[in-house]
Amino acid sequence: MRSKGKIASWNDDKGYGFIAPLEGGDQVFVHISAFSNRNRRRAIHDVVSFGLSTDKQGRPCASNATLAGDKLKEKAPHKSNPVAILFAVLFLCGVGVSFLAGTLPRTIVVAYATLSLITYLAYARGKWAARTGRWRTQEVTLHLLGLAGGWPGALIAQQTLRHKSKKGSFRAALWFTVILNCSALAWLYSESGRAVLKLLAAGTWGVVRRSRRKPSQRLY
Repeated sequence: MRSKGKIASWNDDKGYGFIAPLEGGDQVFVHISAFSNRNRRRAIHDVVSFGLSTDKQGRPCASNATLAGDKLKEKAPHKSNPVAILFAVLFLCGVGVSFLAGTLPRTIVVAYATLSLITYLAYARGKWAARTGRWRTQEVTLHLLGLAGGWPGALIAQQTLRHKSKKGSFRAALWFTVILNCSALAWLYSESGRAVLKLLAAGTWGVVRRSRRKPSQRLY
């Protein structure tokens, strides 16, 4: 969705200014790099057509801006990557199969499913915030969710929602969290990892048994 406004202030030396939307509301920051025609001189009261986006700090700013009379630069349609989606789905299926085979505890399966859903919703909220010019979820939060086990949801959301799918540094960081998380999961299949899983399972079962005791059966 695009909006229209007039340039309320402009600093030619620094290459930025503010747009006053015609429909009213707060002024929107605009950098010269957001204009499709950077060679044309900008002046106060020039009519501008623009989209809403956010900068690296999550602050609202104008994007893909055009002055009156300039043609809007069309973007090439973004194609989703079915390989990334397939990889995420197969991973979640593999985790489920490992649970049925008795090699992974239920808690890990539930954690992956829950975190993937939460991460997908976080990406969806970020996409909505980007379209409406609101504060988005910070990138570090998205990466932490992915590292904790929500990366399958991140890969699916990135491709289906087309959010955070073009920024190279973000994609590289996301795949780095995938590698780290998968490495940690692979360690759980090792001898030392299985020993840790047994301890966790024993501790969890002990807590469940104590919680099921009647008040008269509990030890004081």
